[in-house]
Amino acid sequence: MIDAIVAGAAQPATTVLGPGDDAAVLAVPSGRTVATVDVLVDGVHFRTDWATGEQIGRRAALASLADVAAMGARPTALLVGVCAPADTPIELVTGIGRGLQAEAQAAGAGLVGGDLTSSPVLTISVTALGEPVDAEPVLRSGARPGDVVAVCGRLGWAAAGLDVLSRGFRSPAAVVNAYRVPEPPLAAGPVAAVAGATAMIDVSDGLLADVGHIADASGVRIDLSATALTPAPRLLEVASALGRNASTWVLTGGDDHALVATFPAGAALPDGWQPIGTVLEDADGQTPDSAPDTVPDLASGVRVTVDGQSHTGAAGWDHFGRPG
Repeated sequence: MIDAIVAGAAQPATTVLGPGDDAAVLAVPSGRTVATVDVLVDGVHFRTDWATGEQIGRRAALASLADVAAMGARPTALLVGVCAPADTPIELVTGIGRGLQAEAQAAGAGLVGGDLTSSPVLTISVTALGEPVDAEPVLRSGARPGDVVAVCGRLGWAAAGLDVLSRGFRSPAAVVNAYRVPEPPLAAGPVAAVAGATAMIDVSDGLLADVGHIADASGVRIDLSATALTPAPRLLEVASALGRNASTWVLTGGDDHALVATFPAGAALPDGWQPIGTVLEDADGQTPDSAPDTVPDLASGVRVTVDGQSHTGAAGWDHFGRPG
């Protein structure tokens, strides 16, 4: 089965030795490697009755590849662990392999190795490696007061798809497929790094939650614009049909893996990036000159606000069910 998964795998120039030995060997011309891992579990991150093996494999690869992009790096390699029940159909596992291969190759990375073992629950672990395009990777901790917050990619589409699937429907395809296989703008991460992004993250758990990670790491407040985050017309249509609020999908839905970055005030945003907010001072609640007129509710301890107001309810996905 391992041979079937790695057969014919295209490898980039950075792969010195690919699958088949005890470990792979990679060339790292810059001397620095970005490394990340994501674990996806059947029934938590995907369902085999909702997606094909290939869609599951693509989804698994993209979750880790988006983390590499959010560091301002280009992906170079994937290492994959698959744990599966003994009665798992071989076509499901080989389909997962095809999906992993497809996204690795599209990103310019090699599927260089991994492991396969038995488990009561189908589980996929993807370790992605990458190489920063700039001298330093883009961290979460670099946002400064006055910076512009911008997004590249879709928000709320995967959450809408999850809602549709959870109700037993399989359409509309636009949102269902967004959940099955997200479309993160992987190339936009390195472009943002070169353009001077001060902080960056991918939206995996929800916009408010993930922007909150930037605010926490940078010691700042962030105020987002509701107008800039108006849901797409298609999301509004789906929300109306389901009796849901499309803005909730945009603000708290994860799995689209859009990229959010902060840029210095006045900097030209790269193509595809749209401003959605401003970074504010944390210490005394004073907004910089470039900030909007509304002042966030600093006394509440909330680091991320929308039009100056704190969001009620969960800020995004919480794996262990703590209140958001």
